[in-house]
Amino acid sequence: MSFSVCGESFSAPMHICGFFDSREQQYEVIIPYILEGLETNDKVINILEGNRHGEHCRCLADNGISIAQKLASGQLEVLASENTYIKDGEFAAEKMYKTLEQTLLSASRSGYDSVRACGDMIWALKNLPGTDELLEYEAKLNLLTPQHAVSLICMYDVNSFSPSTLTDILLTHPYVIKDGKISKNPHYVEPLEFISNLSNYRSDKLKS
Repeated sequence: MSFSVCGESFSAPMHICGFFDSREQQYEVIIPYILEGLETNDKVINILEGNRHGEHCRCLADNGISIAQKLASGQLEVLASENTYIKDGEFAAEKMYKTLEQTLLSASRSGYDSVRACGDMIWALKNLPGTDELLEYEAKLNLLTPQHAVSLICMYDVNSFSPSTLTDILLTHPYVIKDGKISKNPHYVEPLEFISNLSNYRSDKLKS
C-alpha cells in the first residue's frame, strides 16, 4: 500500500489524528487524500454527520470526483456518524471496532489495494452513553491497523474540543496533522500500555 497526505508519502498502515481549526483547512488535507485513493484502487470511506453529506459530496464533485459513479461502484462510501459511531444513540466501542475490522476484511476480499478512511469525531461532543470509551477505542485501533492495508484519519475540530481532550487524543495516535502538516507524534503511547494505564486511572477515580 502507498498513500500521500499533506504532501508526504507513506507505505505502512497508519492511524492519524487530524487537528483542524476550520472546515477549509480540513478539506485542504482530505480532498487530495480522497482523490488519490479514488484514482488508484483504494476503497475510500468518509464518516461525518448526516446533515453534512450534501455539502461534502458537492465539495468532492467540485474537485472533479464523479460522485454518483464512485458511490454506485462501492469504491466510495459516505456514511453518517449516527449510523456508525453512535448507532442507536450510543457509542458502542466494541461494535464499532468489529464493524471497522469487517469493513477492512471485506475491502481486501473485494480486491482493493487498501482502505482510506476519514471520520469526523464531532459526534463525541454529544456526550451520548458510551462516549467515555472513546480513548480506549482510539488506542485499540493501533492494534488493528498494523494487520491491514489501511490509513485512518480521525478529524478533530480544535475549536470544539477542550485542550485536555485533545491532549488525551494525542496519546492514542502515532501520527498527527497540525497546521496542514503531518508529523510523527512524540506523545504517542503504545496501545497496551495506554489501555492498562487507563484502567488504573479509572479505578483510582472510582476510589476517590
